Amino acid sequence: MDFLLSTDTVLIIAACAAAILFGGIVKGTLGVGLPLFAVPIMSLMIGSTQAIALVAVPVVVSNIWQAWQEASWKASLKRFWPLMVTQAVMTGFAVHWTLSFTVKQLNMLVALALILAVVSMMFKPSFTIPPEKERWTGALVGTLSGILGGVSSLMGPILISYMMSLQMKRDEFVGAVSVIYLNAAWPLYLAMYSFGRMELVDVGYSFFALIPMALGLKMGQKMRHRLSEDSFRKILLGFLIFIATLLVLK
Repeated sequence: MDFLLSTDTVLIIAACAAAILFGGIVKGTLGVGLPLFAVPIMSLMIGSTQAIALVAVPVVVSNIWQAWQEASWKASLKRFWPLMVTQAVMTGFAVHWTLSFTVKQLNMLVALALILAVVSMMFKPSFTIPPEKERWTGALVGTLSGILGGVSSLMGPILISYMMSLQMKRDEFVGAVSVIYLNAAWPLYLAMYSFGRMELVDVGYSFFALIPMALGLKMGQKMRHRLSEDSFRKILLGFLIFIATLLVLK
């Protein structure tokens, strides 16, 4: 029995490493999507909160690096502070709200958030938001993404759709998104730790997750030149729908 238990543990570790590896490939190919891919996959084998905790360090490190390379911090904070404030507040609220939820209920929330993410990724925004409406629309987006982030860590697609509607230049877009992602990460992991959803040992395990993530990023960067973004996006969407179905049925 001990041997079987040990074997099961090894298989779970290997499967989680593979999920983070492929999550890195998605991020390397599309520029986003590490938690979107890795968290639902790992939630099939471990608790959703454990899955979110395992990608904590890779998410923070990758976004710090991206923000350091691309971002104009002052400009991003000045422009998007309503979004970032509401996002941080609602993230903490959402984590607290789910404290009494069972593992099955949390997995269901991750599945629903994943389905919403897939739907939002299927439709590229064709509208634009005028500058005078950015503050209140940003606050609304921050509220919605904070709630989704707090229960599932999958706040990315809503943010990306909003940012695309602002018609920003590529470098400006990448820099601003990285700062907002980083702002989304710290309240999520701080709230999870404060409310007992994440422990220091989880952070330690998350450091090991940097290895498969880094390998995946390199592989994804190479794939970017071999497979069109549209084709990769369709494959990814189909796979995510399959995973969402498994989570609902689990």
